[in-house]
Amino acid sequence: MRLILAQPRGFCAGVERAIDIVERAVERFGSPVYVRHEIVHNQHVVKDLEAKGAIFVDEFDQVPPGSVTIFSAHGVAQSVERAAQDRTLDVIDATCPLVTKVHVEGRRYSTDGRTVILVGHAGHAEIEGTIGQIPGPVLLVSTVEDVEALIVDDPERLAYVTQTTLSVDDTRVIIDALKVRFPAIVGPDTRDICYATQNRQRAVRDLAQVADVILVIGSQNSSNSNRLREIGEELGVPSYLINDAAALEPAWLQGKQAVGITAGASAPDHLVDELVDRFRRDGAVEISTLSVIDENVRFRLPARLAG
Repeated sequence: MRLILAQPRGFCAGVERAIDIVERAVERFGSPVYVRHEIVHNQHVVKDLEAKGAIFVDEFDQVPPGSVTIFSAHGVAQSVERAAQDRTLDVIDATCPLVTKVHVEGRRYSTDGRTVILVGHAGHAEIEGTIGQIPGPVLLVSTVEDVEALIVDDPERLAYVTQTTLSVDDTRVIIDALKVRFPAIVGPDTRDICYATQNRQRAVRDLAQVADVILVIGSQNSSNSNRLREIGEELGVPSYLINDAAALEPAWLQGKQAVGITAGASAPDHLVDELVDRFRRDGAVEISTLSVIDENVRFRLPARLAG
């Protein structure tokens, strides 16, 4: 059996930065360090950080006043920031810089008197944070049908921003629909789609040309991981999202010769190694890498943790 590993795959710069922030905070300030919600959407990462001294909480009433507390990579609403201040928490913000960029754009459009239309998935942590960072009205759309159903006060004063982890193709379709319906709308096209999201989606498209089945390692609540699986399916290749090697079903491989393997942006690469090891234990395999682009993006740590 041939295993074809997508490159790039796994951790992006924003995820690496967020995890590094938690690890360095524990080293510098001691355990426990509190983290609001999952630092990234991956249970393996969360359990590893818990073992190192991080405590993950849903609400601040679980955090002793004055404690070191970290915001997740997805970003938070301004109301969350105020709640942390009220509890005198020592906050370190691990929001991905690309998400922060969307917040800044959304606030700028709102301050300019525009109603902001946010392209994204309801309930996602990034969406909740972005809506809560924009002071004026925000309308959420996920599909072209949502665009057609929009009711706005002034079609001449609209702007849009996008969730960073969406599909470039799907986002472009929605943006095109917005421009057709509201010709005066302004926004950043698809430039706010995370570079890592684009690269991993492109790699899956290339995998689909050579693989009989595609395995995506990532958590079920990871938006970008789910989209990688969906892209493989859309291109006619059976594709499965799995948490780790233990979730692999042998029936998926019956009659398959070439297995494409990738991982979402919040999935550690050791999970890929463990999956490859499982294939090795089950029989002889030939392993190759399908390289799409080299990633060399790095984000700076907060000044108090740098060095």
